[in-house]
Amino acid sequence: MDDDLDDVFRERRRLLALGYRMTGTLADAEDVVQETYLRWYRLTEAEREAIANPPGWLTTVAGRVALDLLGSARRRREQYVGPWLPEPVPAELFSGAIGSRTASTPEDPLDRVTLDDDVSTALLVVLEAMTPAERVAFVLHDVFAVPFDEIAEAVGRSSAAVRQLAASARRHVRENRATAVPRAEHDRVVRAFQQATRTGEVAPLLKFLAPEVELRSDGGGVVSAARNVVSGADNVARFLLGIAAKNPHFTAEEWQLGDGLGLVFRDGEKVHSVMNLHVEAGAITQLWIVLSPAKLSYWNPTPQRPAE
Repeated sequence: MDDDLDDVFRERRRLLALGYRMTGTLADAEDVVQETYLRWYRLTEAEREAIANPPGWLTTVAGRVALDLLGSARRRREQYVGPWLPEPVPAELFSGAIGSRTASTPEDPLDRVTLDDDVSTALLVVLEAMTPAERVAFVLHDVFAVPFDEIAEAVGRSSAAVRQLAASARRHVRENRATAVPRAEHDRVVRAFQQATRTGEVAPLLKFLAPEVELRSDGGGVVSAARNVVSGADNVARFLLGIAAKNPHFTAEEWQLGDGLGLVFRDGEKVHSVMNLHVEAGAITQLWIVLSPAKLSYWNPTPQRPAE
């Protein structure tokens, strides 16, 4: 029994990684993990001993919890002010949390995501557009390699229905997937782009912005952010230079994020915003800027009160 408990405790990081991919925020992911463990501890000792695979049980229960949470989250996001973006996190936060895939995982690389891009902003935005059931089926099967029969139990549908959900989700991913460049090329373009912003002039920026580039910013209705998509290289360049001119005291740090090298902007010690970028064919096609304080809790942790 002690070994089983050790297995249960070791699953926390993997469950958090699952919850993040399901919901797009660390706070919601923590809720998924907490509720999953609560359901485990509500079981009687006999019920726990009857579970042959505690990690597998935790995974399917986490999927069920996430499905319930996604239903309420979707209703909240219908009233969201401006674009909703996933919470930015460092690439290493969940690295190695998934483990190897099983034989049930699709073999065709076009039919699944890879471990390199399954926390990218681009993919998480596509997942956000799916139905909750599609998202759960896709993440559990294509990312975490959970068999369809177990997913069916988690979402309360037949195995055949879950296969259809995963296939539908996969089509969404294929249809909306942008071709990213190798990580080294991405990082080179981002660094050159950041250097160009320091000139304060539009022309140098245009060299690194695709003509159809789009910028989205998420302030959560709490802080000032563009409520509409900023489209076109010239508009995006002027928008970014305007922000820089208004905030000359901001400092920028390079961080490896889910999409590759990103930029973390600080106002003194506090992180003001985090920018993810998508690069194709040597040019930036998407910029995502998160300013919402609720989505910067990893970067601005709340100080712990001293014990009394």
